[in-house]
Amino acid sequence: MTIDPKLLPLIKCPISRQPLQIASDELVERINKKIADGQLRDRSDTRVRDAIEQGLVNQQGGYLYPVRGGIPTLVADAAIEVEGLDSV
Repeated sequence: MTIDPKLLPLIKCPISRQPLQIASDELVERINKKIADGQLRDRSDTRVRDAIEQGLVNQQGGYLYPVRGGIPTLVADAAIEVEGLDSV
């Protein structure tokens, strides 16, 4: 199940208040690999344990909000910092 693109104009990044866009498949794959390897933490420094099916990123591309079951998690502490992801 994926997020309905019609919802995108209605939701904003809770940190920057910027519009969100659907993350690329490549980014979702990289994030899921980090999750599987036990190497990914969210903004609250909690280890992310569950793979995501999709993600929403802010315009600057700094934060990704996980989407699971077609429902985005738009909580600032649940955001995954995308910048420097490959160095994690």
